[in-house]
Amino acid sequence: MKINSRLQNLRRRLTDKEIDGILISQPENRYYLSGFNGSAGFLLITQQKAVLTTDFRYTEQAGIQSPDYEVFRITNNLSDWFPGLTGDLGIKSLGFEAENVTFALHRQLSDALNEKQIPVKLVHVSGMVESLRAIKEPEEIKLIKKAVAIADTAYECLEKFIRPGMTEKDVAWEIEKHLRQSGSQTVPFEIIVAAGPNAALPHARPSERKINPGEPVVIDMGAKFDGYASDLTRTICLHTPDATFKKVYGIVLDAQLAALSSINEGMTGHAADNSARAVIKKAGYGEAFGHGLGHGVGLATHELPRLGTGSNEPLTSGMVFTVEPGVYLSGWGGIRIEDTAVMVEGKVVSLSRASKARYD
Repeated sequence: MKINSRLQNLRRRLTDKEIDGILISQPENRYYLSGFNGSAGFLLITQQKAVLTTDFRYTEQAGIQSPDYEVFRITNNLSDWFPGLTGDLGIKSLGFEAENVTFALHRQLSDALNEKQIPVKLVHVSGMVESLRAIKEPEEIKLIKKAVAIADTAYECLEKFIRPGMTEKDVAWEIEKHLRQSGSQTVPFEIIVAAGPNAALPHARPSERKINPGEPVVIDMGAKFDGYASDLTRTICLHTPDATFKKVYGIVLDAQLAALSSINEGMTGHAADNSARAVIKKAGYGEAFGHGLGHGVGLATHELPRLGTGSNEPLTSGMVFTVEPGVYLSGWGGIRIEDTAVMVEGKVVSLSRASKARYD
């Protein structure tokens, strides 16, 4: 992990924001900047210092995983350590991660500073580390590729066991077993297996409903390898699909292929979304595509960039994101097809290799 270069990039942003330091509390950001994967702790980063604070359970682990940091043992009482440490570091203005710090934690931080009469101004910041994470280093892409390959393998095993009459939960469990047996860490999100009318729910949870022949079955899964995730969705039909399935599946597949071939560097997330949405709208199903085209994938399953309406940030090489158009018809079901992709030299390259059936 290139911790030093990541810290340098962050410090340049601290200068731009005119703040002395930042308190990192978001777990993925903490790991990205330090290599520490314990479940508790903060990073305090200034232009001169990088301090990892954690309790007695993790101090030895922190020392091993984060040699670029000074490890500082803390208690659960912020007043015991937070004001003194920020004062010793000479911090006058301290950024905190607005999306992660709760109102209660912010009040505790403020109260601790006031109690000890340490004049530190708390400044909310947003997306400072997340935007760094959006552009992946080559080693990060290698790890994501491994996570993608694990999910591909699990999907290809489906045909060996999936049968009409199995419940959604049964299929999801078999998929999870294959993911774990193929090298995945804990799955990055709950596997979706949604059959028939349940497939009209984009984030359906597996139920005891049995899969029937001829209906859509949306399967959304991911793997995690060395902290990095993948995301894959396929929609299948066991036995003969009906006319609606054939029609809608073809539209969604055409939309996905259009997006994969047309997204390029400099295009905004909004424009990328429209590259698929235009195909679905033309076919008369625009209102049935209610979510964005995709999202970034990395240490978190959903991170920057965002590919959707109103997203004006440009896409650049090194970004990894999903391309997942869908059409959802209440009472019938839905179709979604999703690949994890990376932008390389200005063009999108799909990392997912799981087969995409055609139902012509």
